[in-house]
Amino acid sequence: MQVLFQWDMRRQTAEEAIRSFYDSVGAEEADGPRPDPDPFMEALVTGTSGAAPEIDARIAGKAANWTLERMAVVDRNILRLAVYEMTRLGTPAAIAIDEALELARQFSGDESVSFINGVLDAVNKELHK
Repeated sequence: MQVLFQWDMRRQTAEEAIRSFYDSVGAEEADGPRPDPDPFMEALVTGTSGAAPEIDARIAGKAANWTLERMAVVDRNILRLAVYEMTRLGTPAAIAIDEALELARQFSGDESVSFINGVLDAVNKELHK
């Protein structure tokens, strides 16, 4: 989530956001080494950001009365990540939605949890028509 947030806010490439994330984590640990690469995180970030136009269109079609620009950055990226997992990785919807709701509880508010659940449920229903 942190890397997608940075990618979105700073309008960086996925690779720049990933590199910046590793650099910032290494800097937090003063003299500590740069953390080991996380291939799964990197794949999620590059995949989600690369598919963002398609994912955003799907989200926009299910987020009644909300444009992506009006959504909180955290919520927008939680939705993107979950839709990417459901549509591109084949993650079962129940798992992707549950993970998204946990992220929303951790990084957003109660209203966001309900909003994210509603949008993802609508996306899931569309995928299984």
